[in-house]
Amino acid sequence: MKIILANPRGFCAGVNMAIECLERALEFFGPPIYVYHEIVHNKFVVERFQKRGTVFVESLAEVPSGAPLLYSAHGVSPQIRQEARDRKLVAIDATCPLVTKVHLEAVKYAREGYTIILIGHEGHDEVIGTMGEAPDRMILVETAEDVDSLEVPDPNKIAYLTQTTLSVDDANLVIEALRRKFPSIANPPKDDICYATQNRQEAVRELAAQADLVLVLGSQNSSNSRRLAEIAAGMGIPAHLIDGVAEIREEWLSGVDTVLITAGASAPEEVVRECIEYLEQRHGALIEEQTIREENVHFPLPKTLRDLLPAAALSPTRAKA
Repeated sequence: MKIILANPRGFCAGVNMAIECLERALEFFGPPIYVYHEIVHNKFVVERFQKRGTVFVESLAEVPSGAPLLYSAHGVSPQIRQEARDRKLVAIDATCPLVTKVHLEAVKYAREGYTIILIGHEGHDEVIGTMGEAPDRMILVETAEDVDSLEVPDPNKIAYLTQTTLSVDDANLVIEALRRKFPSIANPPKDDICYATQNRQEAVRELAAQADLVLVLGSQNSSNSRRLAEIAAGMGIPAHLIDGVAEIREEWLSGVDTVLITAGASAPEEVVRECIEYLEQRHGALIEEQTIREENVHFPLPKTLRDLLPAAALSPTRAKA
């Protein structure tokens, strides 16, 4: 058996930053540390931090007054920020800067009187946070079909934004439908779908045709991970989204000569390596890593955390999760 190991894969700069924030906060405050929503959408990462005293909450009412609180990489609404201030929580914002970019675009368009079409998945943490920036001016659409029934106060005063972890192809279908219906629709000067999401999708598109099977490491609630499996399946290649090696089923491997392995932007390299070792030991697999794009992006820790930490603690570290 041959393993094609896709590169880039796994942790992006935003996930690395969010995980490092939580690592440093645990070291500085000690447990318990509270996090609003999962720090990233990955079962392995969340469970590891829970074992170290991290408490993931869905309501700030679960957080004691004055306690340290991290916002997850997916961002939060202004209402949550105000509630944290009211409860005198020590808030540390681990929002990915690329998500923050979308929030700022929403604020700008709302201030200028635009109706904002947000392309995204209903109920996703990132979408909930973004829509909270301008709830009265924002409409969520998920598919090109949703565009047909759209009605807006002024078709000449409309703009679109996108969730950062969408499939590029799916988003483009919606954008094309929006442009057909609203030819003057405005858009941000730079694409909202993040570089890491696009790079991992491009790698699957280029490499999946060489494989008989695609394994995507990532959790079911990870939007970007799901898109990777969907892209491969859309090319006619059997694809499975799995949290780790325990979910691999031997029947998937029957008659398979080549396996493409990749990982969503919130999946740690450790789970990738465990799958590789399994295939090496059980099937004598040989590895060939193929690089589609080089990534050298780094996001600094948020200022709120840098101000708390002593200077000696600010040297770069590798995320442990």
